[in-house]
Amino acid sequence: MFRRSNEMADHLPSLSWRRIVPAEETLTRMRPLLPIFGITRIANVTGLDSVGIPVVMVNRPNARALAVSQGKGTSLAAAKVSGLMEAIESWHAEHIDLPLKRGSYEDLRYSNRLVDPAALPRPASSPYTPFMPLLWIEADDLIAGVTAWVPYELVHMDYRLPFPQGHGCFLASSNGLASGNHRLEAIIHGLCEVIERDARTLWSLRDEETQDETRLDLETVADPLCRRLLTRFACAGVEVGVWDMTSDLGIPSFYCRVVQGSEGPGQCIGPAYGSGTHLIREVALARALTEAAQCRLTYISGARDDLLREDYQRLLAPAEQARWLSRIRLGAPVRDFNALPTWGGRSLRGDLDALLDRLAAVGLAQALVVDLTRREFGIPVVRVIVPGLEGVQTSSGLLPGPRARRVLGR
Repeated sequence: MFRRSNEMADHLPSLSWRRIVPAEETLTRMRPLLPIFGITRIANVTGLDSVGIPVVMVNRPNARALAVSQGKGTSLAAAKVSGLMEAIESWHAEHIDLPLKRGSYEDLRYSNRLVDPAALPRPASSPYTPFMPLLWIEADDLIAGVTAWVPYELVHMDYRLPFPQGHGCFLASSNGLASGNHRLEAIIHGLCEVIERDARTLWSLRDEETQDETRLDLETVADPLCRRLLTRFACAGVEVGVWDMTSDLGIPSFYCRVVQGSEGPGQCIGPAYGSGTHLIREVALARALTEAAQCRLTYISGARDDLLREDYQRLLAPAEQARWLSRIRLGAPVRDFNALPTWGGRSLRGDLDALLDRLAAVGLAQALVVDLTRREFGIPVVRVIVPGLEGVQTSSGLLPGPRARRVLGR
């Protein structure tokens, strides 16, 4: 139902969001399938905030992971598609029907091509050893053109108890889980996400003074879409700070913080954040800004079932509010948006090749994709894993990989 021809993927029109099908068309195609995925409601929560950037939440009460997904966009239709696709991706990762192998790394590595577990993100509390039995799933290596088996924990999102054998060894999250109107679109989205999380983790490890040297001068942003988004925040009395967190990969990546600056009801909203990565710098910035708007509405609606009372208490602490407001107001923006790298590919295949070339240029030799697409639905869904990239920095602690250790100086 959702597959498009390779010709369309190879000759993509110039679209700011790089989608080969309009959001309205995707939305129409998905609606009949929503009951199958357990989606009971799409709620437009935009009006709960004064910013006005479209945000929705999608309810899936019987989910095996998060029961609420968020979506954002520059139109309500785009926000609905964003939220629905996030929910549908999660469903696919919760209901994997692909073959698995069971065994330790030492048991399987002589007869199977396995990813090196040392190159994968792990929590600081990981009990992993090469002799621990794990579940493994097969992935396609886009760079080498072969297949390799990866730990199942990095792919599935079925978090029902009891957990599968070996759970807790690797950093389980939704990182790299992506969908699209075409398989290439899904893979590119997944690659951009793992690159973004790596860049954000590396940037967050730097001291505040070094971070401030990456502050973006928003007055140098001329893109009409980004300017409209910035105006939305300004009209709502919300102050915006953006930092260039582009890593050595050279793929434009931005970190955005938005804080209520004016007195009024908005003072009870915590400092929200967003990040975005894309080959085109304007798209990357727009993603960071819309995600920050989504984050604000996540706090306002209280819909996420993984945010606890102590999270809100920390976010709403006067010291936290003052710290970020001061950092935005007093920090001197130093980077010209127009001087940052951008890649103007003319097709999805060209975009994918550019991303793979950048990974290879810094010595990352694998880009692994597990295709989770279900034949009966035909919605391209993939899980992307790039060994060597850093995982999501979490409160539980991330065991630093080689890239993080270089930033930390050890």
